[in-house]
Amino acid sequence: MKYLILGAGPSGLTFANMLLRSGEKDFLVLERDKTAGGLCRSTDVDKSPFDTGGGHFLDVKDPAVTEFVFSYLPEDEWDLYERDSRIDLYGDMIGSPIEANIWQLPEDRQKRYLDAIGSAGCNTGLPKPEKFTDWIEWKLGSAIAEDYMLPYNRKMFGEDLDSLGTYWLEKLPNVSYEETKLSCANHRPYGTQPGHARFYYPKKYGYGEAFLRMADALGDRIRYNERVESIDYDKKTVNDAYHADRIIVTIPPVSVMRHTGLPEELAAGLDELKYSSIVTEYVPERLDTKAHWIYYPDPKLSYHRILVRHNFCPGSNGYWTETNLTRFDTDRADKAQSAYFINDFAYPLNTAGKPAIMKRYLEYTSSKDIIGLGRWGEWMHYNSDVVIKRAMDLAKELVV
Repeated sequence: MKYLILGAGPSGLTFANMLLRSGEKDFLVLERDKTAGGLCRSTDVDKSPFDTGGGHFLDVKDPAVTEFVFSYLPEDEWDLYERDSRIDLYGDMIGSPIEANIWQLPEDRQKRYLDAIGSAGCNTGLPKPEKFTDWIEWKLGSAIAEDYMLPYNRKMFGEDLDSLGTYWLEKLPNVSYEETKLSCANHRPYGTQPGHARFYYPKKYGYGEAFLRMADALGDRIRYNERVESIDYDKKTVNDAYHADRIIVTIPPVSVMRHTGLPEELAAGLDELKYSSIVTEYVPERLDTKAHWIYYPDPKLSYHRILVRHNFCPGSNGYWTETNLTRFDTDRADKAQSAYFINDFAYPLNTAGKPAIMKRYLEYTSSKDIIGLGRWGEWMHYNSDVVIKRAMDLAKELVV
């Protein structure tokens, strides 16, 4: 065939549908599970939608992306929300990002954070550090680092934070020291807003419904329960059974057992890539909050954030937690007959050596017409709207 697409998550489904729209029908999608959607799958729990891969929402910032998604799940089947995300700072509930909302804390705590931000390295002219933990303190001050950023990231990504690079931290919401002082003086947030400042969520379904409809549009061009065991880079063959002129890889390359024809140094680089696994669990309790999701840095709590389902999914109850698999007690969950879902591949970790490893790997595979795409194919912590856009752009680039 002309195109073989590995993975029926948002990037693979988008690329496949872009092919179909262009008139190209000589392609096939391989999906290891029995349904499409990847990390954006949804199911029903307690008679309401539950996004098994964690909290996923359709950002409004790119009209081309929303128009594409609405062509499968029309706009009138979505609700539009103004983001309400919060941080439970050991009992004090404030808005996110923290540096724009410390004005919501008692004055003595505000002063502690302001003093620490004022003496942070980025405000006193110190050079930018190379270690992750040092960078956080350099950028946000010791108080925010100790109380929030470091414990939260340890819960989410693991204890060895200094194995992470700092190259990706520039995408964090940027709130200057002056803007933080203004927010405390005027009791309102200043600075850039984080992602999903406004977002869509389906009225009657989970987020995964959009991707089920994309999959339906492909008809029999998806094969389910087909795990990718091997890739031959010279023959452009998958599982010794499927051959294509071009292979689009949206799955984690580290999940493939055999890489035939891949230079030894590139295979060794793949072995160095790290990722985290998460568990999502349903809790039937209805919370007295208007927040859509809440972050929890407290190490005593196993989960790092919750998604308050009844605030963005009309007619539902409860919330779901998101927990690093290393912190989740499966024995306790089994005994409670809990509704929980394990996601082996949840977040690609931005380790210090990752950019160089992936640059070499992707340059080599592209020379073989085997192209990495999306969160896992490029090993980048992209949101769903970003991978949809990247898949649309790649299809436009390749299909003449």
